[in-house]
Amino acid sequence: MKIKLLKLWDSLHSSYWFVPTLMATIAIALAFGMVTLDRLGMSGPIEKLGWIYSGGPEGARTLLSSVAGSMITVAGTVFSITLVALQLASSQFGPRLIRNFMQDTGNQVVLGTFIATFIYCLLVLRTIHGQDYEVFVPQISVTVGILLAIASIGVFIYFIHHASTSIQSSYIIAQVGSDLDKAIDRLFPEKIGHGVANSRRSVEEIPANFHREASPILATSSGYLQAIDDEKLMQIAKSKNLILRLKYGPGKFIVQGSEIVAVWPNKAVDKNLAKQIHQLFILGRQRTEQQDIEFSIDQLVEIAVRAISPGVNDPFTAISCIDRLSVALCGLAEREFPSPYRYDEEKNLRVIAERVTFVGIIDAAFNQIRQYSKPDVAVQIRLLETIAVIATHTKNKKYRQALVHHANMIQRTSQAQISEESDRDCVKERYLAAIKELDDVNSVG
Repeated sequence: MKIKLLKLWDSLHSSYWFVPTLMATIAIALAFGMVTLDRLGMSGPIEKLGWIYSGGPEGARTLLSSVAGSMITVAGTVFSITLVALQLASSQFGPRLIRNFMQDTGNQVVLGTFIATFIYCLLVLRTIHGQDYEVFVPQISVTVGILLAIASIGVFIYFIHHASTSIQSSYIIAQVGSDLDKAIDRLFPEKIGHGVANSRRSVEEIPANFHREASPILATSSGYLQAIDDEKLMQIAKSKNLILRLKYGPGKFIVQGSEIVAVWPNKAVDKNLAKQIHQLFILGRQRTEQQDIEFSIDQLVEIAVRAISPGVNDPFTAISCIDRLSVALCGLAEREFPSPYRYDEEKNLRVIAERVTFVGIIDAAFNQIRQYSKPDVAVQIRLLETIAVIATHTKNKKYRQALVHHANMIQRTSQAQISEESDRDCVKERYLAAIKELDDVNSVG
């Protein structure tokens, strides 16, 4: 249930309708509340403050009509500017970055403020009466409308600044990097990995007949695996005395009819169990960062690859992406990665998950940038410098071997693709420095 609630919140947070609708609802309640205070004669004590509206019905109508008309016009302008920003982000930084713009709470609040002010003024406007037999001017309500108009001007000034800032590459890269850092803290706590694992257990605990007698559960739909309710999955495996082997991890694309879980023993599999397990696999049209550590990494890689493409030629943006990746990879190098073997409270093997490894993450972060930056000396140099920095944060032999492997590939690429000898010498100098750092770490470890 928790995973589904998080998925629901993520969907609402990534939409442009939820916050404006919520603010419009608050505006409706505020309008009825203020008009009620006016009908109860509460404007008298407040009038002594000197700030309350004291004009007649015609002035109130004109004022609220002007505010309402201007708010809906500005709301249209804001919507148009937002669409332009989305189009620019999609073409320059990649369509995957649209999600980050959609999650921008500032833009949602700006749009909601103008819509809420419009609806408030419209509802208060209908209560003003100027006939001889019934004259009613909601003074408190009109005053609140003026305050909302003033607040909307401040919000509009903020939006102009925010819109011009949010399309800058440095801001976008920093935002994606921050999301990546939060995902690392959430999925890879410092003391233990994500999930319960017992390092004393081994693969020998898997039954010898597991592959022969395990029964597959097939996917009923296609889509990206956004999240898995691992706690509920463990409860089901424990209650029915099962061993479950997951075939996919978050971020992978699942084709309908593919095997998503192997269940042992197979006699326990029925329609009810299959339905329960299907409900724990959250599929969607796109990847999310909820449980997918490589999602934000791929976003940074996509920005970097687009920046060093022949049509753009912007190595500085690519270098900024590599710098953000270095921060994340240094943090990951110091974290304990979870074991794929998950145990219940009685230390019985229950779930075998798809394993996330540091080596795999290193490959995801470096491979495409290295492949597309063959003629770009500055990017290759920064990759080697990043490898040297990561080396200072880990003593793990496998991690070191992966870093050496990438350093060697960068060196071979530079020797084959760079024509200028002095440029090759610069790359080689950084390569030797990275290898020396890795050797020093290895000797210390």
